[in-house]
Amino acid sequence: MQIETMCHTTAGGWSPGQFPALDSESTLVTVFGGSERLDDVSELKRLLEAYPRAHTIGCSTSGEIYGTTINDHSLSVAVCKFQGTRLRSTAAPVRMAGDSREAGRRLGEDLLAPDLRGIFVVSDGLRVNGSELLRGLNEVLSPAVVVTGGLAGDGDRFQRTWVIAGHQPSEGFVSAVGFYGERVRIGHGSKGGWDIFGPERIVTRSSGNVLHEIDGKPALALYKDYLGNRAAGLPGTALLFPLSLRANRQDQKTLVRTILSVDDAGQTMTFAGDIPEGSIVQLMRANFDRLIEGASQAARLTTATTGAELAGESLTIAISCVGRRLVLGQRTEEEVEAAKDALPAGARLTGFYSYGEISPYATGRCDLHNQTMTLTNIQET
Repeated sequence: MQIETMCHTTAGGWSPGQFPALDSESTLVTVFGGSERLDDVSELKRLLEAYPRAHTIGCSTSGEIYGTTINDHSLSVAVCKFQGTRLRSTAAPVRMAGDSREAGRRLGEDLLAPDLRGIFVVSDGLRVNGSELLRGLNEVLSPAVVVTGGLAGDGDRFQRTWVIAGHQPSEGFVSAVGFYGERVRIGHGSKGGWDIFGPERIVTRSSGNVLHEIDGKPALALYKDYLGNRAAGLPGTALLFPLSLRANRQDQKTLVRTILSVDDAGQTMTFAGDIPEGSIVQLMRANFDRLIEGASQAARLTTATTGAELAGESLTIAISCVGRRLVLGQRTEEEVEAAKDALPAGARLTGFYSYGEISPYATGRCDLHNQTMTLTNIQET
């Protein structure tokens, strides 16, 4: 397994200066970059033309991770040539949230095979219902297949995102690559670090990922009361105060949900994933040290779930939520450094800041997460 990482910035160009000669049908290229790359695709095109036989997957971001450095408006690239692992890639359109489940089912069906070990998936960050996307995937796949990935970002603007589909950046798509064979090992870990505050409340009216009422009151009005002066900055300021979600008061499994958009006329909020009626929700706020420790815990989980000790080089894809970056501010690189420090020495790190993270909660079927650091480690034995 050969791995090379690269970065492109407007000021410095490509570093290193040449594309590694690793093109093959067993090569994976990951590329994460700013949403404005849709306006000038020249460098993306150069990259993709350098690897015509490779399986390329990537998306727009709210910040690109290159090693332990975080950039904006750059391209963070990893090129990984496998020796004994087969790859297959596919994509499906998502023009609106209602397409999400069928898109997930289609991806799963396209990639399904007896020796499928894992799938890495990236999705349009604005048009998709992440919960429905994963529901479609889970309907097709065995729980033994590890599914990880994330939702494309657009800074804190929430205007447009892109995904590599058909070897080019496009809006309104979900893309995935499958890993096959006995030699590939895929580890995963996802942790948050937010503090819960305020009373538990019940979702009394919702429709999929659209939240109408909490405790019988308009959801947006209640949320704005908590935000106070920060309500004027919605939906961006909602990243600072996500919702904790449990199926019921007895359920110990907690997911986190972040707002994608608000409707002042209808007093509703649209989230990256489902907010089922009857769910228990609480507001959350940042704890700086716990966010950074959460990144370290995610890295340790990633190593533990590979099923084998990491030896030699491996590729680690870090996907962290844009809300974490906004909260951590100048300390953001600390969470990437904490994750890198907890990974074995041979792990090469790439990734991005997202609008949602995809990973199993612990083991088994994948879930949609928000406001987490989620890591995927890929190696060959």
